[in-house]
Amino acid sequence: MTTLVGAPISWGVCEVPGWGRQLEPDRVLGEMARLGLHSTELGPVGWLPEDPAPLLDRHGLRLIGGFVPFVLHTNDFEPARAEADRMAATLAANGASVMCAAIVADLGWSPPPSLSDAEWEALATNVQHLEEAVNGHGLALAVHPHAGTLIEQAADVERLLEATTTPFCLDTGHLVIGGYDPVLFARRHGDRVAHVHLKDVDQAVARRFNAQELTLMEAVQAGLFRPLGDGDAAIAEVLRALEDGGYERALVLEQDTAITGQEPPAGGGPVHDVRRSIEFLAAAAGA
Repeated sequence: MTTLVGAPISWGVCEVPGWGRQLEPDRVLGEMARLGLHSTELGPVGWLPEDPAPLLDRHGLRLIGGFVPFVLHTNDFEPARAEADRMAATLAANGASVMCAAIVADLGWSPPPSLSDAEWEALATNVQHLEEAVNGHGLALAVHPHAGTLIEQAADVERLLEATTTPFCLDTGHLVIGGYDPVLFARRHGDRVAHVHLKDVDQAVARRFNAQELTLMEAVQAGLFRPLGDGDAAIAEVLRALEDGGYERALVLEQDTAITGQEPPAGGGPVHDVRRSIEFLAAAAGA
């Protein structure tokens, strides 16, 4: 049985430097709970308290997983190992089951360079070391293809799939942006899917982002990500493909949002789009 999960990024809470206003956890978790959600992802490192259990308990939420950026294309794995151990311990102590790994050029999210064959070999080896470290804490590791990272384009995704046996996070939106049909991914690599992020995408804005007319932040502000069912990511077909493949783990609602300027009033702003996505999923389940 799948679990429907909230994500702080839908409220503009994001680990990318300079992303915008970061709403307070009490507000975000409270709005999740009022929408009927019972689980959440962690959000950026440091957004929740070091011991998030009391805050999560107050809102009747449990932690399902977290998204953590790692630098893995060098021969020095020790910084990544230390961060993996630290974050996996926090996630495991609070009942989470999965850690999503974004593979970045550096922790400042610099634009991804082209990797040499030696760097690709180091990356693939370190992904497997990372999986071992995370598994040691009782968690699954899921590699997360993501715009602005080293695993962004469809060719990069396929190369890492072939070079490792590590599970992946199927993120519908970021796969579309990278030129990979998420329905095809679900059908071709369903046995590698350990976690799912559902987000819809406006292809017209995605094309402007891929043409480097817009930065990721500018694209998000221009409506790159849409409520589920309002974009071009074929969410209903992805859900059918996952169901056909026997997927029964978390479905995380994500609509990457950036809040600039004045904070929206409580009960307003991002929560409206999350509600629309939940309504879309309810209708899809009914169908």
